[in-house]
Amino acid sequence: MEDSLTELAQLARTAGLEVVGQTYQRLERLNPATLIGKGKLEELQRLRDEVKYEVVIFDEELSPRQQRNLEEALEVKVLDRTALILDIFAQHAHTREGRLQVELAQYEYRLPRLTGYWTHLSRQVAAGAGRRRASALRGAGAGPGGLGVGLRGPGETQLEVDRRRIKERIAQLKRELERVRTHRQLYRRRRRQAAIPVVAIVGYTNAGKSTLLNAISGADVLVEDKLFATLDPTTRRVKLPGGQVVLFTDTVGFIQKLPTQLVAAFRATLEEINDADLLLHIVDITHPNALAQSRTVERTLAELGAADKPVVVALNKIDKLADPRRVREMAVEFPHSVAISAKEGIGLEELLSRVERTLSENLVYIEACIPYSEGELVSLFHRRGFVEREAHKREGAILAGRLPVRYLAAFRRYLI
Repeated sequence: MEDSLTELAQLARTAGLEVVGQTYQRLERLNPATLIGKGKLEELQRLRDEVKYEVVIFDEELSPRQQRNLEEALEVKVLDRTALILDIFAQHAHTREGRLQVELAQYEYRLPRLTGYWTHLSRQVAAGAGRRRASALRGAGAGPGGLGVGLRGPGETQLEVDRRRIKERIAQLKRELERVRTHRQLYRRRRRQAAIPVVAIVGYTNAGKSTLLNAISGADVLVEDKLFATLDPTTRRVKLPGGQVVLFTDTVGFIQKLPTQLVAAFRATLEEINDADLLLHIVDITHPNALAQSRTVERTLAELGAADKPVVVALNKIDKLADPRRVREMAVEFPHSVAISAKEGIGLEELLSRVERTLSENLVYIEACIPYSEGELVSLFHRRGFVEREAHKREGAILAGRLPVRYLAAFRRYLI
């Protein structure tokens, strides 16, 4: 719990907020109206006068009703962890795809909360705040026109107009992202035809993924000591020690309680993980909860259907360790790991050699004659393997190339 609150404070600072205090409450059951109990709510009211806070952020997701009730009781803006992460993503998404993904996640989060925003803003306008009602419905990724502007149909309330327009915008965003996804699939297909292995760099946010990509490829990816400093994937060619060329892709960082809206919205980006031949898992060895963070990454990978992929673990930031015994302790938990410092360039040659060896161990050369009735197998070979030669005969398609070992059983009966 303390670690989760510390992480929440770091998220708040990343979003540009100053943290003036934190508190928690142990409950046998959550209050359906306010999440927290009456006594804790009164404590927060007293603290408002003492520390003059302007925003309260809850580490758990709030229902629309709970958020509305808390804002009325505390008379300040109330956010939950999901809304905070969405705000950070909105600040840090720079590509068109990233902005589309964030905007979709924001609208899907806000749609069921629209009534709460409406009530809250109506009170502000009545009090003379003078803000347009549509303003709170515009996220950092929203279009320039905003919401709630235009002619209403017969008997249609402004709230209904806003809700309808949000649904229309969500549908439009999904169509645009599907086009992005189709483009990515074509790009990945070309990569497959070039027979270049792909390594996806994964890890907890701020573990040093972008620093590592810069170090091994000479890329110029933004590096900051902040959570989610980079969101948009970057792919670079890297020559391994044995001469083989590999594509390394930096992916979005994982975090505890990653909002489901973001996992869904970033599907196109996260497909890079599913398409990779190997995962390079970066662990910040200096973090006191490094093991728990690595477990979070593993759980998220399992949710994405990537748990069966070969993995190389890099224990990063060893240059910051005061006690070198920490490396040995973590090596017990990760027996096939490599200790590195991406920032100082320590251990990178050994890491790339490990990647090269693991790739070769997990690929097997095969030749197969696949009947035309088994078109799905031909498609699988193209998607997951590296086709070096293809011919078509009367009895079927002749494919030769390298294939990950885990798919070998599906082709065994057709091997030449």
